[in-house]
Amino acid sequence: MTPPDQAHLARQWIEKAEEDFRNAQYTLTLREDCPLSTVCFHSQQCVEKYLKALLVYHSLPVPRSHDLLELCHRIPVDHRPDLSERWLAVLNRYAVEARYPGDWDTISRREAEEAFLAASTARQQISGVLLKLLGPNRDL
Repeated sequence: MTPPDQAHLARQWIEKAEEDFRNAQYTLTLREDCPLSTVCFHSQQCVEKYLKALLVYHSLPVPRSHDLLELCHRIPVDHRPDLSERWLAVLNRYAVEARYPGDWDTISRREAEEAFLAASTARQQISGVLLKLLGPNRDL
């Protein structure tokens, strides 16, 4: 059984993940002058924080890492969400590339929309796992 503090802390991670999700979702509504890198960054952050919520729930260490594949593999297999490793790898790119200047490839609108779709799908999968763990009568 998970201590109540761990469930509470997991919910705090979920709240922050949801802020990133809403930020990416809203930013995509900006047709012209849409900061596409911001959409990609918040999409990546949403998934990262949801995965860290699962780690916290299981009282596992939360590494200072943005690597979604690494985070996912740290989750116990019986509670690991069924996520596309290909999409996690795509989102990994945006943890750094979307935040800092550099000689990166320009992010297209299609790429930003795909990043958001990947985050939306991962969010749905991880939320399903968390609902089972936290109980159906609890809001995420």
